[in-house]
Amino acid sequence: MLLRMSTLFLRTLREDPADAEVPSHKLLVRAGLVRRAAPGIYSWLPLGKIVLENVAQVVREEMNRMGAQEVLFPALLPRESYEATGRWTEYGDTLFRLKDRKGADYLLGPTHEEMFTLMVKGEYGSYKDYPVILYQIQTKYRDEARPRAGILRGREFIMKDSYSFDLDDEGLKHSYELHREAYIKTFDRLGLDYKIVFATSGAMGGSASEEFLAPCPTGEDTFVQCTSCDYAANTEAVVLAAPTPAATSKEVPDVKVLDTPQTPTIETLVAYMNEHHGLSITAADTLKNVVLKTRKPGEDWELLVVGVPGDREVDLDRLEGQLEPIEVDQADPEDLAKHPGLVRGYIGPQGRAGTADGGHLAELGIRYLVDPLVTPGSAWVTGANEQDRHAAYVVRGRDFEPDGEIGAVNVREGDRCGRCGSTLTISRGIEIGHIFQLGRKYADAFSLDALGPDARPVRITMGSYGIGVSRAVAVIAEQSHDERGLVWPREIAPADVHIVGTGKDNQIEVALDLAARLEARGLRVLVDDRAGVSPGVKFNDAELLGVPTALVVGRGLAQGVVELRDRKAGTKDEIPLAEAVDRVIAACAS
Repeated sequence: MLLRMSTLFLRTLREDPADAEVPSHKLLVRAGLVRRAAPGIYSWLPLGKIVLENVAQVVREEMNRMGAQEVLFPALLPRESYEATGRWTEYGDTLFRLKDRKGADYLLGPTHEEMFTLMVKGEYGSYKDYPVILYQIQTKYRDEARPRAGILRGREFIMKDSYSFDLDDEGLKHSYELHREAYIKTFDRLGLDYKIVFATSGAMGGSASEEFLAPCPTGEDTFVQCTSCDYAANTEAVVLAAPTPAATSKEVPDVKVLDTPQTPTIETLVAYMNEHHGLSITAADTLKNVVLKTRKPGEDWELLVVGVPGDREVDLDRLEGQLEPIEVDQADPEDLAKHPGLVRGYIGPQGRAGTADGGHLAELGIRYLVDPLVTPGSAWVTGANEQDRHAAYVVRGRDFEPDGEIGAVNVREGDRCGRCGSTLTISRGIEIGHIFQLGRKYADAFSLDALGPDARPVRITMGSYGIGVSRAVAVIAEQSHDERGLVWPREIAPADVHIVGTGKDNQIEVALDLAARLEARGLRVLVDDRAGVSPGVKFNDAELLGVPTALVVGRGLAQGVVELRDRKAGTKDEIPLAEAVDRVIAACAS
């Protein structure tokens, strides 16, 4: 491949685009790789398309190496298959819906589990056909409410999605591990810094789930890492070490209801209890009961109360990640007004008689969940369900029993690891891959069976595995740049070498000759042969475009030397012109 900048469809920019907030967005636009077509929708220009295809090729090679087979589905999909799994409704406003001229409903595919399942069902029928792994690299569509950060979070994006089909759970585990290893090889080849973290499956369903996150200050995902063991998890899926109760429930006095006038907040409650009732408590000793509302797709809102230690806030994003596709929001005064038994600022889960059976919230028909930090046997100060009154010595398991547990608190630096008990650190990252053990959710929806050796049907079990191909381009740009521009890893760079002919005497002619010779030796070459463009502009463009090796044919040509530059290391070496081809090939091979 030889690209001449004199004819290349490329326009670089000196200034950052006005709407760009993150480095990748700024640099990909300035370098002329992408251009905005609409909010969350981008066009790929020639150099950008080369980088995108290079990333896709790495993904394709590793998928093929593990034995997966490539297919391609349409982006325009009929409603019926998504109705069968309930996702026509579950996806809510995220789906792009449309009708054809006959009034039939269609959608632009956000993901293709249904189509993969139906394809396998249509082609395979015997246990001898399995296992099989299929994948595609294709455009997806999601109507993001707030598309941002250029191609990092768009409404149209390119994704590799693959699905494994196995006869049993052991086969699924094997397919999962094959993908895990293939992803490690893929992201290593792409030159990415990444972490593998435990994750939730969300709307995808399934059990085992891990994310590949690229640490980045601009990332939308938050994850934790243990300072002692190898535990890492998305904050939506993190398991924190539970505190040890200070006393057993048998040692805790019976519930005592106390007057606490004008104490609707945790701060006022703690101050009043310590001053007027002789206690010595902190916010961590109080049980805060937060009223939320949840809604399944297509249904009405219903109230949910979540109990957390009083020194913590409820993380709505964390809750929504675990409950997806159920929406979660803060209840407003109108919601509380429908339940007069909920006394704002004084809500407690305990029964009026101080027993675990028939707790107050159960009597109101409101579901009650607690964060696992509210451990069985732990004692709390909490609301007494009466204005200006709180209850002390309220014990989980003795005085109330929640309907279940859910990780609800905002995770914070210094929390303890649920695996080893050491402290956790918090970082931000960008999701570049996600692997799930789906199980039989979609196989059940479409009755995907194989006829077993005993002539009995065997329900197939599935795995789902995704890589954001277009997102990976942006993530690499986020991690591989400096103040001068992009610094592409060699395997996905738009060229192996960028030759700059500065334009005086025969410098451009020599640059073109070197370019032709290097292309003949198998290198991908970008040559700046533009006449009438200053050396400074050409050097700035070379640094902005970020090709890993540059060869400058400039003033030294008169003495028979050219300059070899390493974009990442920032080094410059004068080399004899006669050695230039071999030296560039050696640099590109290192």
